[in-house]
Amino acid sequence: MSSLDLGVVGNGTYGALIDKWARIVWCCLPRFDGDPVFYSLLNGNGAEEGDGARGYWGIELEGAASTRQYYRHNTAILVTEVTDCDGNTIEITDFAPRFTQRERIFQPMTMVRRVRPIEGTPRIRLRMRPGFNYGAEEPAVTRGSNHVRYVRSGLALRLTTNAPVTYLLDETAFNLTSSMSFILGPDETLTGGIEETARQFEERTEDYWRKWVRHLALP
Repeated sequence: MSSLDLGVVGNGTYGALIDKWARIVWCCLPRFDGDPVFYSLLNGNGAEEGDGARGYWGIELEGAASTRQYYRHNTAILVTEVTDCDGNTIEITDFAPRFTQRERIFQPMTMVRRVRPIEGTPRIRLRMRPGFNYGAEEPAVTRGSNHVRYVRSGLALRLTTNAPVTYLLDETAFNLTSSMSFILGPDETLTGGIEETARQFEERTEDYWRKWVRHLALP
């Protein structure tokens, strides 16, 4: 049976469930009532490293031994620290952009993941394995210089990243030496740089949630 010890990120447009190893195991797109693009939560222990499971998105640290997961203070930004047997550690930050833009709430069908090394020389593997119709359909996959498209009739998702696209598609392990960002959303070209866009989205989302929290009143 799948563990229900899960983190959640969302922005009012969609939501995603993330396990303690920072694998996205449930997410319906383009809305809460849409098709589950990530669905391995339904597969029991499904998303195990190295097997043929589908329906999840993992940023996996080789030899992972322990994790620590928490929300950044007074925000809906989820942070997962994963450490291997030798003490090498990565930090994965997950959030759904939500902030005020042009006097309106900006809450796109966009998911942002950022990973950075925080200790030693961690070696990671990217596993991006979406599906459609509860896994009955696999997406058609096309690639560009800095993006991958996952397409089915009626829905096309684009993952834009500054990680090596070949490593992503081949699930090749590599040493993580600097921050990398992943922006999953509609099949549209980013207008700005990948790292800069992810950073701005994170800063503005963090600012939004902290301002929102100030207006909460406990009974």
